[in-house]
Amino acid sequence: MKIFNFIILKLYAFWVFLVFSVFMLLLLPGIVLPFFLGKNFSWIGYKFLWLWSWIFSMLTFIRYEFHGRENFRKGQSYIYVSNHTSFLDIPGIRLIIPGEFRPLAKKELKKIPVFGWIAQSATVIVDRSSGESRKKSMDKLKNILLDGLSILIFAEGTQNRTKAILQPLKEGAFRIAIDTQQPILPMVVVGAGPLMPPGTIALRPGKIKIIVAPEIPTAGLTIENLPALKQKTFDIMKDMIERNKSRKLNIAEC
Repeated sequence: MKIFNFIILKLYAFWVFLVFSVFMLLLLPGIVLPFFLGKNFSWIGYKFLWLWSWIFSMLTFIRYEFHGRENFRKGQSYIYVSNHTSFLDIPGIRLIIPGEFRPLAKKELKKIPVFGWIAQSATVIVDRSSGESRKKSMDKLKNILLDGLSILIFAEGTQNRTKAILQPLKEGAFRIAIDTQQPILPMVVVGAGPLMPPGTIALRPGKIKIIVAPEIPTAGLTIENLPALKQKTFDIMKDMIERNKSRKLNIAEC
């Protein structure tokens, strides 16, 4: 039985990477080209990214369950702050966020074949080892907010490989929120880690929850309020994860 399950999981992983690669290649022109045409066309690229995320979910039997969609306010620019437990976070986050936004992404993503071109076009790239790069990326994100778009920051700084349900949050998102006086919208992804643990290519089908909390206003806050703002966001996110923990599903249940 163990050998059978092993073979099934290997075949499933092959199928997931096939779906990932084939449909990304097929949709690549629609994703990348609009960004070269300027910001008036970039929304088209995000429509194609939504389509790719939907196809990926449907064909891989990885289902996303969404909660808190009513907390998105139409026309409002947000600093989306999310946890990060797996690559599988990304399609679900794209599916739940309305419209276009700009994620902050590490430079290592540029090395992934095909996906690296998308990261270069649709995200703000940062070299975390360079103070100058971090500053430039923060300035870009602020300008994006001033242009009326939202941004996404995985505030733990990297995928969570620890036993803690949420790592300490970095300050960048909260400095941007205070500097621009734009609200923070916390969200959490629950259940992605067990389906594809960080740093592995092990995969299994199942359900992932994405929960969005009400916005946290920042109007009137100053830099002295940053520690309290960061702690408030952390507490909200940790509480959402604890209340929505999903048990791991096996193949027979999917």
